[in-house]
Amino acid sequence: LCSRPVVSRLGPLALGLLILAGPREAAAQTASGVPRFSVIVEGAAVWNARNDVRIPPDSGTQFSLVDLIGSGPAAIGRVEATVGLAARHELRFVYAPIEIGGTGKPQRPLAFAGATFPAGVTTDGRYQFTSYRGTYRYTFFAGDRWQWQIGFTGFVRDARIALAQPGVASEDTDVGFVPLAHVRGRTALGRRARLTLEADATAAPQGRAFDVAAMLDVDVTRWWFVGGGYRTVEGGADVDSVYNFAWLNAAVVRTGVRF
Repeated sequence: LCSRPVVSRLGPLALGLLILAGPREAAAQTASGVPRFSVIVEGAAVWNARNDVRIPPDSGTQFSLVDLIGSGPAAIGRVEATVGLAARHELRFVYAPIEIGGTGKPQRPLAFAGATFPAGVTTDGRYQFTSYRGTYRYTFFAGDRWQWQIGFTGFVRDARIALAQPGVASEDTDVGFVPLAHVRGRTALGRRARLTLEADATAAPQGRAFDVAAMLDVDVTRWWFVGGGYRTVEGGADVDSVYNFAWLNAAVVRTGVRF
């Protein structure tokens, strides 16, 4: 998994979204009550429950990165912007970097990405992942309490796994595109609070990807809300060049504005 500095990539994204939002009246809302434009910023503590690696699959040593460097927690962030196109149509954009690192001593020699790492030597391990997502979603049900949306997400991953010891270092990087199914449900819990359930997911013989979240948000003002919840990310790939499956769990706090 891989990350880059968040701030350097948010400027162009925010500018583009503001241009897309255009000169619409700030308080304008769609017929379904969804704001035209919203931005959510998340901070989270993430734990690595599973991270099994074998690179390359045919000659590498399979090992657990969790056993080598520990499970965390690590601090991560996420930014999400949503633009309402019409009463039932939305676009969502997500930037979600993850990085988990640490040190440990392997109990046996590790053959990884073309290098061999001896046992018993302090080893630095890095698991990084950056995801860029664009989602279209459609509100197919809007009842008195629940609202449900379905759609699809274009998911671009920028991943890196790296090991380093004194005198030897190696890494494996991967950039790729994956289409995901998307679903979101929201319900009001009183006048100021709401529960949101959301998932991006896909599965195939070569691998799978799941990002599932449950969030509770409370309105502070008409335009500003705070909240938090739980997010889990699970998946990986078993292909000719890489074998890697990971499972991450995150405790999330977040804040957002809507116009």
